[in-house]
Amino acid sequence: MADRGRRQALVLILCLIELSAVAGQARYSIPEEQAEGSFVGNIARDLGLDVTRLISGKARIITKGGRQYVDLNKDKGILVIKERIDREELCGKTTPCSFSFEVILENPIQLYRVTVEVTDINDNSPVFPKDEISLKIAENAALGTRFSLENADDSDVGVNGIQKYTLKPADNFKLEVQNQPDGGRFVEMVLQNPLDREKEETHSLVLIASDGGEPRRSGTVRIHITVLDANDNSPVCSQPVYKAEVKENSPEGTVITTVSANDADNGANGQVTYSTAHVAKETKQLFEVNVQTGEIKVAGKLDFEKSKTYQLNVQASDHGGFSDTCKVIIQITDENDNVPTIQLMSFSNSISEDSPPGTTIAVLNVDDEDSDGNGAVKCSINSDVPFKIESSLTGYYTIVTEDFLDRESNPEYNLTITVSDQGSPPLSSSKNINVQVSDVNDSPPKFDHSEYTKTVAENNSPGLSVFTVSANDADWGQNARVSYFLQERDINGLAVSSLVSVNSDTGVIHAVISFDYEQIKWFEFNVTVRDAGSPPLSSVATVKIVVQDQNDNPPQVLYPVQTGGSLVAEMVPRSADVGYLVTKVVAVDVDSGRTRNKQATVRQLFSNVYFGESFLNY
Repeated sequence: MADRGRRQALVLILCLIELSAVAGQARYSIPEEQAEGSFVGNIARDLGLDVTRLISGKARIITKGGRQYVDLNKDKGILVIKERIDREELCGKTTPCSFSFEVILENPIQLYRVTVEVTDINDNSPVFPKDEISLKIAENAALGTRFSLENADDSDVGVNGIQKYTLKPADNFKLEVQNQPDGGRFVEMVLQNPLDREKEETHSLVLIASDGGEPRRSGTVRIHITVLDANDNSPVCSQPVYKAEVKENSPEGTVITTVSANDADNGANGQVTYSTAHVAKETKQLFEVNVQTGEIKVAGKLDFEKSKTYQLNVQASDHGGFSDTCKVIIQITDENDNVPTIQLMSFSNSISEDSPPGTTIAVLNVDDEDSDGNGAVKCSINSDVPFKIESSLTGYYTIVTEDFLDRESNPEYNLTITVSDQGSPPLSSSKNINVQVSDVNDSPPKFDHSEYTKTVAENNSPGLSVFTVSANDADWGQNARVSYFLQERDINGLAVSSLVSVNSDTGVIHAVISFDYEQIKWFEFNVTVRDAGSPPLSSVATVKIVVQDQNDNPPQVLYPVQTGGSLVAEMVPRSADVGYLVTKVVAVDVDSGRTRNKQATVRQLFSNVYFGESFLNY
């Protein structure tokens, strides 16, 4: 028994399906009533995790609404007792007794289920419902007549529970104990020697209930027997076992069944009354037996999830001290009265748009306290999102990406998680979560046009704003911030940056110099737009600048040749007639187009110029 008092740790690691969110589980065993801070188990070693992973993954314990009995020491990778654990308070008579919780890690999300079994120590003594039992027994009661006694209750279980009953003294009666199907005991006192009221009118006995713990504990009840004059017949139950069904949540007063017993005696000795014998306090609060009729009714709230079956021992007694016990087995039928619940165990409300399909964004637990079809749940999410829900551990689901994401098409998703049971009618609940898609630099900036053409008059002022190129980036934030740059190249032996510049923030193109049509009539260059992502993305547009000619050059006379600005003299014979060719004039203008027509204007300075020839007109 001393070995059971020592702390034990039994670990079982089960590798589950290959999901990043569900990695495995561990199981430990500890005795109840351990001191705060007591060692439970080395969770890091048992799950194959480094202590650094527990710290970086922000490991934490998640419990399902109950108390947290165990704490996680991330620095050492161990589990320790956080608060006192009373096995009887935690599980009552249920064996084995255990509680479970989950250990959640992030980046990536991993889920581990941990089960801690709490073993019993002998910290409770057997207790009888009352201190004294009073019986009235006829002196002519036949040998072998049985008398039901209320059994004791011990909150401990197993070997620490009640192991035997002892009756002292054992002169007239012996004790028989029968095991019942539900694990309880049926205690009866059997008459083995005749009673004689005239010799001994009363008998005092002690019933002792002892457990098997170490040290052994016991409880007692005094039995006071009054010997009555003869009552020839005992009540007999109409049937030894009654079986009945009743729906959980049935209102108080609902009739479940009726037991009956017959007594062949007449008068008071033949009148039978009914009562419950050696029934647990909980059961007595749920059912009531009509003393006169034997009718059994609902007296409290029945909950299938707490207990599916109850056994009542109804004692039929006459007024002469004889009795019989009718066993009543009541089966509670399940009603779909529990709405399934959803609990988010871990949730990442932001996911990168370049996350591959299968990336986990949430781990959730669904639960329905009903049973069978009423407790069988189906979990789903809305179909208009690129996510799917997958089952992992029993009662656990993971929500993962089903397709590639594109923030530029849809920057966020609203998911509705719905869980419904298979009851009739089915019950359901839902939970809404919002998932933000974070941006990655996957969209290059784009110009409004791939090619731009702009005409600029020559002789412009240096610094003139020519026009603006513009580009847009479908990304967001820093990934969408764009800058503009010139691509260097030579134009007629000049660097393009010596001709134009571009504002890196606005895309405004400025003339660096004054353009001269007579030197350069047009030129092309490339502008690059680049975003601020990592790595940056870019695109290129071609810009063509056409220089427009201005009339900025005077015509020049090439012939006749002037010397030093002097006048040109031509000799004309005195006898020359009208129309006589005096001379030819040749002039040029380097301007183009309409501005070059000035050459004709020069000709018109001469009153009779015809194709560059001057004739005498008088």
